[in-house]
Amino acid sequence: MRSGEDLLGTLLKRVSRSFYLSLAVLPTSLRAPVGLAYLFARAADTIADTRLVSPEARRGLLAALRAELRDETPSRLPEIIQASAGPNPHAGERELLRKLPDCFARYRELDKADRERVQTLLITITEGMLFDLTTFPGEDEGTLAALESRQELDRYTYLVAGCVGEFWTEIHAAHRPRWSGLDLTTMRQRGVAFGKGLQMTNVLRDLARDLRIGRCYLPRQELLQLGLDPTELLNPAALPRVRPLLRELLALTLEHYQAGWRYTLAIPVQEWRTRLSCAWPLLIGFRTLELLARSPNLLDPGQVVKIRRSTVYAVLARSPALIWSNGLLGAEARRLRARIPV
Repeated sequence: MRSGEDLLGTLLKRVSRSFYLSLAVLPTSLRAPVGLAYLFARAADTIADTRLVSPEARRGLLAALRAELRDETPSRLPEIIQASAGPNPHAGERELLRKLPDCFARYRELDKADRERVQTLLITITEGMLFDLTTFPGEDEGTLAALESRQELDRYTYLVAGCVGEFWTEIHAAHRPRWSGLDLTTMRQRGVAFGKGLQMTNVLRDLARDLRIGRCYLPRQELLQLGLDPTELLNPAALPRVRPLLRELLALTLEHYQAGWRYTLAIPVQEWRTRLSCAWPLLIGFRTLELLARSPNLLDPGQVVKIRRSTVYAVLARSPALIWSNGLLGAEARRLRARIPV
């Protein structure tokens, strides 16, 4: 099983950031399906973002990856690896693509139910990536496209992140007997909002960078109501005009976080490992949202919004003392929420 340990240990740590911490603290029975799901998602994201081939070719490679997850033959993994790896500047991503055959071998060792859960998740996530590649021009096209409506933004955040909340709920319900007493329908709904909130954090944080590769996730209809064309957002001076919409989206993100906290607090305290794995992205996310709310100009690509490593370490050090008490954990959530000016 050494290969599997390397995939879910060394390799996963190289290609993930804070998620590796959440995975490492999970109960052992969940690490293989959850870790493999993350590796596949990261590989798909690398394929979707590569500039080695055209957007049309990337869509074909993602379709091939989806077929591989469904155990269709003949295998197209060599083609996927050759087309996507190339001179990728991220060494961890290059290694991940090279080790896709090992990932699939480990995936096929999962029991049938877990394999189907991972497959369903990845089919949904890659649908979101295909939506990206279809909706937006290529990074080098010199043009800009925007999502049309708030509903389209909501669907996008479900496809690439909200669906993870459903997977997370179902995999825990299958492996952790203490989850049998939970209202799983409600937990799935809260889990979806949880994932959407984390993705909305990414949307707001990466706004200026995404605009410069032709992607505007702010809805065109709402920009029009503010008298703005998406292309005007390339000028940081447009911030005062778009600020009302940014405030609305930040408030929406905080609503999603609230659902994430309800999700976390509903998990039995005996399941402290999963409570920690859920609390960490929320605690770190609150600090990111505070930086976003206080950023002098989210439209300026020179303004990098990133919390310090020391802040992450402080979260990790403080949270074990809180995780056993809903009162203490809830109070910490309220304290951090109060620091965000919305």
